[in-house]
Amino acid sequence: MAAIGVHLGCTCACVAVYKDGRADVVANDAGDRVTPAVVGFLENEVIVGLAAKQSRVRNAANTVVKVKQILGRSSDDPQAQKHISESKCPVVEKGGKLRYEIDTGDTVKLVSPEDVAKLIFSKMKETAQSALGSDVNDVVITVPFDFGESQKKSLGEAAAAAGFNILRMVHEPSAALLAYGIGQDSPTDKSNVLVYKLGGTSLSVTMIEVNSGIYRVLATKTYDNIGGIRFTEALAQYLASEFQRSYKQDITGNARAMMKLMNSADVAKHSLSTLGSANCFVDSLYDGMDFDCNVSRARFELIGSSLFNQCIEPIKLLLEQVGVKATSVNQVVLCGGSARIPKLQQLIRDLFSDVELLSSIPPDEVIPIGAAIEAGILLGKENPTTDLDTITIECSASDILVKEADESGADKFSVLLPSGTPLPARRQHTLQAPGSFTSVCLELYESIQKSSTPQENSKFAQIVLKDLQKKENGVHDIVTVLTMKRDGSLHVTCTDKDTGRTEMITVEDSS
Repeated sequence: MAAIGVHLGCTCACVAVYKDGRADVVANDAGDRVTPAVVGFLENEVIVGLAAKQSRVRNAANTVVKVKQILGRSSDDPQAQKHISESKCPVVEKGGKLRYEIDTGDTVKLVSPEDVAKLIFSKMKETAQSALGSDVNDVVITVPFDFGESQKKSLGEAAAAAGFNILRMVHEPSAALLAYGIGQDSPTDKSNVLVYKLGGTSLSVTMIEVNSGIYRVLATKTYDNIGGIRFTEALAQYLASEFQRSYKQDITGNARAMMKLMNSADVAKHSLSTLGSANCFVDSLYDGMDFDCNVSRARFELIGSSLFNQCIEPIKLLLEQVGVKATSVNQVVLCGGSARIPKLQQLIRDLFSDVELLSSIPPDEVIPIGAAIEAGILLGKENPTTDLDTITIECSASDILVKEADESGADKFSVLLPSGTPLPARRQHTLQAPGSFTSVCLELYESIQKSSTPQENSKFAQIVLKDLQKKENGVHDIVTVLTMKRDGSLHVTCTDKDTGRTEMITVEDSS
């Protein structure tokens, strides 16, 4: 018996298998251990992975990239709007759902993000089954900590459509800890672990308290303005300037030429993680002219110097948020393909001079390996590092807030359930309303961005308490009790303290 762990990122996907007491990443048919999460639609076939990425230069309008950004999201979601504006493949709304518009010549068809993700999952399943030599379908899939229920549902539907039997979804930071057996070897110890994930399109930093083998997320923050692609773009711009210096031609406005340079810069960036220099050669880059340029690691580090600073600052902000000093962090786990960059690893070592930096597993393989280990545990396999079962505690993905008025009458939001709260959880809050009111409306909001005020479209529930007795002097004290279960459902009860009048609602799948 064996099991599979799959990590689908915005730019790449990776699959690991658990067999004979150990988890290993499996190489695809091209010999690569990581597969680009790119799907290309041609006239008579659909291609996935490296071939789709390379053919994007000629087929950009029918090539889907970064599908994870749009999974389970509506057109008014800021993440979806960002994806739509950046996508070379047109995205349209049909029947209230987003679709990719694919035009291969004869017909125009609409393809859902779930169908695109299904094709990538199918590629991962094919890769795993080829290595195992059997039709194993049991899988654990990883999800970002800030994924809401609709995103998880869409991801799960895509995996199921690909033929997977989903044993569980685990958060990416938890999978990273499982890959190193953190909290499993010495389950009675208490420690603070920082999970640093620099992927293709985003950076996330998570502080986890490990106590008695249980992972508790103290704080997490995701930054969508920094990722590995920013380093690739910076290197591509440098190569364009070198081309202009040599040939007196400015190609920065030529989309096809810049896409060729992006592909070359991406390969060079990966090479520079292990080599001191990399050669960038592009055949017929512009107007029949070939381009050849050698880039040293020192040059690359100079080009990305400002980006490196942007990658380190979030760590300092997170430490400040949770009130933990760098010396109080016991371990730092690196994950995400861009965390392989030597300069970045050195900067993190400088920040945590006396802390163990875990990078023995390639950072882009850490999360799927953790998922595969979890899959093995769920199948009743013997854990290679412990005989104890892993306990998974679900946590709330977003802040749950209530809107009320302050003394001046202005709206204010109070956080009742912070993101990262272990579930099930119960919170009580007393809401005060003017005694002249005969009814009170309680509005609940979900905060996606911690730094911003919740928007009207983030309101997910309201409950109205009617027929209250007027009080000439004083206020109504409304006792509100929120109970969130492990499945994400939220039960809300409002009670007028004076009369005992009560109203209640249940919101399914609240994140």
